[in-house]
Amino acid sequence: MKSLTHELWMEVPQRRAIVSIHREVERLVEESGVRDGIVLINAMHITASVFINDNESGLHADYEKWLEGLAPFDASPQRYAHNRTGEDNADAHMKRQVMGREVVVAITDGQLHLGPWEHIFYYDSDRLPN
Repeated sequence: MKSLTHELWMEVPQRRAIVSIHREVERLVEESGVRDGIVLINAMHITASVFINDNESGLHADYEKWLEGLAPFDASPQRYAHNRTGEDNADAHMKRQVMGREVVVAITDGQLHLGPWEHIFYYDSDRLPN
């Protein structure tokens, strides 16, 4: 059985951002030599997500608006009990829960087996401090 474990580290300058990791995942699948199998892509930051959808900026803006409506950013401890711990990111934890932690994609003939519009993204809803 062939396998490869690789961590991607990135600097996300905004508090929230959707970042394409699609090409990097494709490169790593090729590098792994796996011809048929699966790839697991997961976010190991507690307020980040990995998701698959269309690579279209309007959709990304819609996600931001929708997620902010579901769990608006509010650093005060009055809105979210989690913020009473001294943190200000309760909304980011909820956004991650909605967007999901991971995706699994089939590898067929050495390539990601995705639909024509499917693209892999990392969504950081509360960037790590520098």
